[in-house]
Amino acid sequence: MEKNENFLTTNEFARKLCVTAATVRRGLCVNGHYLGIRPVKLPNGRLLWTESHTDEIIEQSRA
Repeated sequence: MEKNENFLTTNEFARKLCVTAATVRRGLCVNGHYLGIRPVKLPNGRLLWTESHTDEIIEQSRA
Protein backbone atom coordinates (compact mmCIF):
# COMPACT_ATOMS: atom_id res chain seq x y z
CA MET A 1 0.00 0.00 0.00
CA GLU A 2 1.46 3.30 -1.09
CA LYS A 3 1.29 6.34 1.16
CA ASN A 4 -0.05 8.66 -1.54
CA GLU A 5 -2.66 6.21 -2.82
CA ASN A 6 -6.31 7.25 -2.66
CA PHE A 7 -8.86 4.72 -1.50
CA LEU A 8 -12.59 4.27 -1.92
CA THR A 9 -15.08 2.66 0.41
CA THR A 10 -17.03 -0.31 -0.95
CA ASN A 11 -20.05 1.92 -1.60
CA GLU A 12 -17.96 4.50 -3.48
CA PHE A 13 -16.18 1.75 -5.43
CA ALA A 14 -19.49 0.17 -6.44
CA ARG A 15 -21.01 3.52 -7.42
CA LYS A 16 -18.06 4.27 -9.73
CA LEU A 17 -18.50 0.88 -11.43
CA CYS A 18 -22.31 1.28 -11.66
CA VAL A 19 -23.06 -1.84 -9.60
CA THR A 20 -24.43 -2.36 -6.10
CA ALA A 21 -22.17 -2.75 -3.08
CA ALA A 22 -23.72 -6.20 -2.57
CA THR A 23 -22.48 -7.23 -6.02
CA VAL A 24 -18.95 -6.18 -5.11
CA ARG A 25 -19.07 -7.97 -1.75
CA ARG A 26 -20.45 -11.14 -3.37
CA GLY A 27 -17.77 -11.13 -6.05
CA LEU A 28 -15.11 -10.71 -3.39
CA CYS A 29 -16.57 -13.51 -1.28
CA VAL A 30 -16.87 -15.97 -4.19
CA ASN A 31 -13.70 -15.11 -6.13
CA GLY A 32 -11.40 -13.43 -3.61
CA HIS A 33 -11.38 -10.28 -5.77
CA TYR A 34 -13.73 -8.11 -7.77
CA LEU A 35 -12.69 -7.60 -11.41
CA GLY A 36 -9.14 -8.46 -10.39
CA ILE A 37 -8.95 -5.91 -7.58
CA ARG A 38 -8.27 -7.06 -4.04
CA PRO A 39 -9.19 -4.55 -1.34
CA VAL A 40 -7.22 -3.58 1.74
CA LYS A 41 -9.01 -4.97 4.79
CA LEU A 42 -8.89 -2.74 7.85
CA PRO A 43 -8.76 -4.16 11.39
CA ASN A 44 -12.42 -3.16 11.88
CA GLY A 45 -13.44 -5.31 8.88
CA ARG A 46 -14.09 -2.48 6.44
CA LEU A 47 -12.67 -2.67 2.94
CA LEU A 48 -10.80 -0.01 1.01
CA TRP A 49 -10.39 -0.19 -2.76
CA THR A 50 -7.60 1.58 -4.63
CA GLU A 51 -8.92 4.42 -6.73
CA SER A 52 -6.20 4.08 -9.39
CA HIS A 53 -7.12 0.44 -10.08
CA THR A 54 -10.78 1.42 -10.27
CA ASP A 55 -9.98 4.12 -12.83
CA GLU A 56 -7.96 1.59 -14.88
CA ILE A 57 -10.97 -0.76 -15.05
CA ILE A 58 -13.24 2.09 -16.14
CA GLU A 59 -10.78 3.11 -18.88
CA GLN A 60 -10.47 -0.49 -20.11
CA SER A 61 -14.23 -0.84 -20.34
CA ARG A 62 -14.45 2.30 -22.52
CA ALA A 63 -11.85 1.01 -25.00
